[in-house]
Amino acid sequence: MICYLAKRLTLALLTLFAILFVSYFLLRLAPGDPTRSAMLESSASAGNVDARSGLAGNMQLRKELHLDRPIIVGFACWLGGIVLHGDFGVSASVDPGRPVTALIAEKLPNTLSLNFWAVLVTYFLAIPLGVFSAKHNGTVADRAIEFVLFFLYSLPVMWVGLLLQTLLCDGGVLPLFPLQGLEVVDDGVKSVWQLQWESICRYILPVFSLSYAGFAGLSRYARAGMLEVLHSDFVRGARAKGVAECEVVWRHAFRNALITLITLFGGLLPSLVAGSVIVEYIFNIPGMGNLSILALSSRDYPLQMAIFFFSGVLTLGGILIADLLYMAADPRIDLAK
Repeated sequence: MICYLAKRLTLALLTLFAILFVSYFLLRLAPGDPTRSAMLESSASAGNVDARSGLAGNMQLRKELHLDRPIIVGFACWLGGIVLHGDFGVSASVDPGRPVTALIAEKLPNTLSLNFWAVLVTYFLAIPLGVFSAKHNGTVADRAIEFVLFFLYSLPVMWVGLLLQTLLCDGGVLPLFPLQGLEVVDDGVKSVWQLQWESICRYILPVFSLSYAGFAGLSRYARAGMLEVLHSDFVRGARAKGVAECEVVWRHAFRNALITLITLFGGLLPSLVAGSVIVEYIFNIPGMGNLSILALSSRDYPLQMAIFFFSGVLTLGGILIADLLYMAADPRIDLAK
């Protein structure tokens, strides 16, 4: 196992290096840079002293970001700052001069909490529903569930989010939930329970918008995996021995159907950082999704590369965790081979 982990970690580091290099290479090849717009604005009034000082400041920023050097040299300087000093740099345009790690740490809790509840809702609803559909395969209930889930899966996230705001938020047809944001303002009048309920209400619609498509897809995967296992010889043997049906389904069959669900779970970790760009934008949630949009639109290279780095680490970490969970679900799997 130790040898396997050492090999996987070595391969993960090489893969992460390739991801970061390709990302940096494509960013540098794209037209424009964080200083381009400011330089054009300054040069529009070339006779102005402030414009000349602004132009000089932009040239200094280009040097700090290594944009005046070849792509390979610039990438080596950026990577060296991380390896040697743990420094991801400072924001170039989103919040100039502020460390990008501070920006990410400020936005990350909102995204983590939102996606945590979305993942929890997705798995806790999708798995029992998928198992129920597999156990009642071909019945009217199974077909009704299949129709509803495929209908949900086909709905665009943006349309669902805007529809929920129109129907259920303040100013809508049935104003049951706050319109935007996750932050609850304590005015000193509301009790603790009222504040807690308001906080829950602010999560309901964004969590639903994040989870309904994943819930529909995951339940179909759970159903397909259970259908294959429920017709296996060992399941028929357990039933022949008089084992209770509940134990047959959840202890014997479900454990052998976990491989697909574990594989899907490994891909969820990157989403905990990247968040949902559309949902966070619609509900005005200051999370990683909005931060990614700002970094992309303003061409903030240090911030973009930091987001790529953390997303890459979580992607590779999710794959490794999924591999280790395979052994817990099925002892017959030997990763060393």
